[in-house]
Amino acid sequence: MTGLWADLADLVLPANCAGCRERRPGLRHGVCPACVAALGALRPLSVTPTPAPPGLPPCVALGPYAGPLREALLAYKEHGRHGLARPLGALLAEVVAAAVGAARPVALVPVPDTAAAARSRYGDHLDRLARHCAARLNQGGWTARVHRPLRALPRPDSVSLDSAGRAAAAEAAFRPRATAGRGRAAGAAPVVVLLDDIVTTGVTLAAATRVLSATGWVPSVAAVLAATQKRHLS
Repeated sequence: MTGLWADLADLVLPANCAGCRERRPGLRHGVCPACVAALGALRPLSVTPTPAPPGLPPCVALGPYAGPLREALLAYKEHGRHGLARPLGALLAEVVAAAVGAARPVALVPVPDTAAAARSRYGDHLDRLARHCAARLNQGGWTARVHRPLRALPRPDSVSLDSAGRAAAAEAAFRPRATAGRGRAAGAAPVVVLLDDIVTTGVTLAAATRVLSATGWVPSVAAVLAATQKRHLS
């Protein structure tokens, strides 16, 4: 998985660093050298929400939802810095590679945005990350494809909900697509990896896993970029 940060050279110069929001003299990339170093020092770790919801697959995250990682995700998702999709997708590929081990076929299943969220963000933010993640994995020797067997139903913004509200919303959040059982390639069965950007309580990942499993897409692991700091990292 080489050349990760060469992607940053492709970004159009923004006003501020996406990782620290500081206006730095001589900034030539979307992320300043100090934040690049901080992000580059992160290593994927197993994460476990406490308590873990039933049906949650093993989870691996790049790091805690803090510092430059948090700021870069917010810049990408909420402030229209879509040029960050490529380097963030490459970071997500590092997480997938650590989660699945030796190179082999991988089926990447991103948790889908609702239609309203996709409209507000000018596209499904995780789908963009998944496509860049797959490209990076294929460059590194894995055979990776993005599959979309899930569709998201309208639901309230999780930021406004408590843990019980999140669980209730997540339970009714997903349905399988009509083509969910199709699209599997012949040959060795791929490792199904569920993708998300952030894990908090784990209820969204658990709900998506239950729907996927009912259609034959059983996730072996979930790969995320960040875990909220109340999660247990090991």
